Amino acid sequence: LRGNRITTAPLMECVERTRAVAKAIADHDYERAMDLRGGGFKQSFRTLRTLLRSLPHKPEPGQKRLRLAVMNCGAPASGMNTAVRAAVRIGLDRGHTMLSVTNGFLGLIDGHIQEMDWMSVNGWASMGGSELGTSRDIPKGRELYSIAQNIEKFGIEGLLIIGGWSGYKGAYELYRQREAYAAFNIPIICLPASINNNLPGSELCVGADTALNNIVWAVDKLKQSAIAQQRCFVVEVMGRHCGYLALMSGLATGAERVYMHEEGITLRDLTFDLEHIVAGFKAGKRLGLVIRNENANPVYTSDFIAALFEEEGGSVFDVRQTILGHVQQGGDPSPFDRIQATRLAARCMEFLIENAQTEAPSSAFIGMGAGGLQIQSIEEFPRLADEQNQRPKKQWWLDLRPIAKILSEPMAPTETPKA
Repeated sequence: LRGNRITTAPLMECVERTRAVAKAIADHDYERAMDLRGGGFKQSFRTLRTLLRSLPHKPEPGQKRLRLAVMNCGAPASGMNTAVRAAVRIGLDRGHTMLSVTNGFLGLIDGHIQEMDWMSVNGWASMGGSELGTSRDIPKGRELYSIAQNIEKFGIEGLLIIGGWSGYKGAYELYRQREAYAAFNIPIICLPASINNNLPGSELCVGADTALNNIVWAVDKLKQSAIAQQRCFVVEVMGRHCGYLALMSGLATGAERVYMHEEGITLRDLTFDLEHIVAGFKAGKRLGLVIRNENANPVYTSDFIAALFEEEGGSVFDVRQTILGHVQQGGDPSPFDRIQATRLAARCMEFLIENAQTEAPSSAFIGMGAGGLQIQSIEEFPRLADEQNQRPKKQWWLDLRPIAKILSEPMAPTETPKA
C-alpha cells in the first residue's frame, strides 16, 4: 500500500531497499536509515518523540506565541480524542498556547473556551468518544457575530476543527463571511473524523475503521447464531447516505447482498436477491446475511426486507432483523484510527503555525488521498461535495462493488441446487 492505493514494485528493488536499511543501521547511519524508510515514517518518529515527553520544550526566546484553538464537530467518532491530544501537545511543544472549545460551534458561540496544558489530554490517546463534547450545529445569522466576538475576546489566531460534515460546513461559512467579520481572517483547517467516511478530500476518515470493526465484531456473532438455526439476518448499519460502512462490512463478513443509497433498491432487486438466497440455502448454505445502509431506500426499509424474505423463505429459512445503532459510534479507537488521527493532527498544526504568521491566512481541509496526506483549500469544498446527500462526489471504494457481487454468489455458475 502507498497512501491508500494497492501498488506493485519490482521485487529485487524492494529487497535492495530493505537491505540498504539494514546496512545503514549497521553503519550507525541512522539519518539515512530513516530516509530510506520514507517521509511518513520519519514524520511519525518525530511526532512520537514529541508526544512521549513528560513536559513540552520551553518557548524560544523572542518567539511569537500563537493562541490556537481545537474543537470537535458532528457526530462522535473514535479517534477524536487522539487527534485533540496530538494537536494540543504538538502545539505546546512548539511554544504556543492551546485552547479547547467545548461542544463544537455552540461552545464557540457561547464562549466555552479554556486553556489546555500538557496533562489536560493525558490518557486521551486510547479513549473513544469526545471529551471536549461535540454537536452538529452549524453557525448562522447572529451566531456568526458571537463567534467573531469570542475569537477576538480569547485572541484565537488559528482553529483546528476535528469532525464531520457540520464542521466542514461551519468552516466554509466562516471563510465566506471573512469580509463581514475581520475576526474570521485566521487560518482554519478541518480534520476528517466521521464513522460515515463521507467527507470530501479524504478517502479514509478518522473513526471509520473503528466503526467497521464494531460492525464486523457484531455481525460475526450474529452469524454464529444464524448458522445454528438455518437463518438469514438483515443487518442495518449507519452511514447516512454514504454506503462505505455497508459495502466494507459486507466484504468483511461475507454478506450475500449489500444495499446502499448509491445504488438504491428496487423490487426487482429484492426478488432477484431473494431467489439467490433461497437457492443458496437449498444448495446447503446454513446462514444468510444481508447488509443494508440505513438510508438505502425510504420505502424498502429493513422491516420491509425482513418481512418479505420471511414470507417468501417459507420453510427453507427464517429471518431476523438487527439494527446495530449507536454501538457503531462507540468503542476505543482502533490502532489504525489512532495513528491516522495523530498523523493528521500533526500536519494540521504545522499548517496553522505556518499560516497564522502570513498576511492572508488560508482555510483548508486535510485528508488521506492516493498519494498520501493532502491539504486542499476550503474553497474547493462545494466542488468536491454532494451537498444534498452529504458525501463526496467521487468515492473510490465504489470500485469494489463488482468484487462484492462476485463474492456474494451462492454457488458457482456450473453448480445446480441440491434436490
